[in-house]
Amino acid sequence: MSDLPREVITDILSRLPVRSLLRFRSTSKSWRTLIESHHFNSLHLRRSLTWNATNTSLILRLDSDLYETNFPALDPPVPLNHPLMCYSNKITLLGSVNGLLCISNVADDIAFWNPSLRKHRILPYLPVPRRADPDTTLFAARVHGFGFDTFTGDYKLVRISYFVDLHDRSFDSQVKLYTLRANAWRTLPSMPYALCCARTMGVFVGNSLHWVVTRKLEPDQPDLIIAFDLRREIFREVPLPEVEGGGFEIDVALLGGCLCMTVNFQNARTDVWVMGVYGLRDSWCKLFTLVESREMRSLKCVRPLGYSRDGNKVLLEHDRRKLCWYDLGNKQVTLVRIPGLPNLNEAMICSGTLVPPSLPRENCRKTRNLGCERPRKTRYCLNFVFLDFFISERNFYLTGPSYGSLIPLFCVFVYVLCYKIFCIFWL
Repeated sequence: MSDLPREVITDILSRLPVRSLLRFRSTSKSWRTLIESHHFNSLHLRRSLTWNATNTSLILRLDSDLYETNFPALDPPVPLNHPLMCYSNKITLLGSVNGLLCISNVADDIAFWNPSLRKHRILPYLPVPRRADPDTTLFAARVHGFGFDTFTGDYKLVRISYFVDLHDRSFDSQVKLYTLRANAWRTLPSMPYALCCARTMGVFVGNSLHWVVTRKLEPDQPDLIIAFDLRREIFREVPLPEVEGGGFEIDVALLGGCLCMTVNFQNARTDVWVMGVYGLRDSWCKLFTLVESREMRSLKCVRPLGYSRDGNKVLLEHDRRKLCWYDLGNKQVTLVRIPGLPNLNEAMICSGTLVPPSLPRENCRKTRNLGCERPRKTRYCLNFVFLDFFISERNFYLTGPSYGSLIPLFCVFVYVLCYKIFCIFWL
């Protein structure tokens, strides 16, 4: 391997899974430098997203515990040590993009975390928003959306807090945006829509985050899908297909890299649609229809997760409790039994990448609070070290029986001399 050109070695290593690359870092110093470089990380990320069959895992949540299993093989899960404190036995998965997970706890602590690298970044704390009128205004819901702005190369997190006025049946929202490059939150104009499903986090497709909303707080208002453009930082409506019938509810998901919509007809059936070309209304295609069966007695909460390796099956999360395979050929539903994990609360697809939960140094602005600048070398630390040494030595010798008062003066001389030498050669 040492005789091969660097370009060939880079091409070979970039096709390997993350676990192998993490082991190969200890092979040689040159390999470690290559694997940890920003260029190699970008190349490995592109290939991981293209060949997701070998670098894809399924993150499973059970209360405050997280597990990881290979997807779509669904091998016995491995427990993960997430970086957040657990309160009330609950951790929330806010989103996943480029191998980074965004998680939070009930104390509103939020972290960007790469479980493959075991590295994380805690976001600045964002207080709970205050209600405009505590007597009539009700805090209804709060949702998040995690995505990557491909135009600026920045990771962004959106938080939408939704309020309802019980007096005049109006609603309002507060939109906050966090950007990793600035490492700070800022306020955006409110969203002129009412949230429908507070349990669904923003679905990242086409450089945008998606939620299901309505225009008014009325029972017969149709559901809409809105998109928050991460580049322009504005909300817009997504064109929907013509759905026959009425009295249905919709939800959004991600399936095979495409925007997916589930249409539930009062638990009678659920249609699963996929937008083949993002933003093009005519590209919507009904993939399959679910009906009640022995494995699915209720169709209230069904969310597609991903395709099998051959593309003939779709993994479904049902009622936030179990997983099922739907066979596109024979239209049969099969219950998935995860070894060692009989129950679950949530599942999310995550790619295995080398992306760190912080931007590289060259992409960070030189501001004090980014955590990207080199730590300043101050003389105060050394000063205190030598002063502590001098005091301890002085106290020792003063208690001695024979040296008298010359020893403290000698210690002062040694202290000053050593301090000057360290200032010249080390600082």
